[in-house]
Amino acid sequence: QVQLVESGGGLVQPGGSLRLSCAASVSFFGVYNMGWYRQAPGKERELVATITNGGITNYADSVKGRFTISRTNAKNTVYLQMNSLKAEDTAVYYCNARYNVRDYWGQGTQVTVSS
Repeated sequence: QVQLVESGGGLVQPGGSLRLSCAASVSFFGVYNMGWYRQAPGKERELVATITNGGITNYADSVKGRFTISRTNAKNTVYLQMNSLKAEDTAVYYCNARYNVRDYWGQGTQVTVSS
């Protein structure tokens, strides 16, 4: 059983920064490909960023140059550093773990960008 717990969301002004964390309760965390997705009200869930078990990263065009995904396998944790936040980044952010075509999701953390 894989459990993912996100933290670090909150209210921030446009141009500000937040760092999301996702702690995974799982054995052999290092074999999982990890990712962050988001869902804004009335919209479908969309990919934000992914990082493979080998450390290769991928980003949505809308966040390239502003967001950075990273992982610390020794802590079973994946991070999302978000800089230069915009109102359109407002959403619930979900952590994802993927292994052998199985997906696992956290409960989500709210990020609100507003003045």
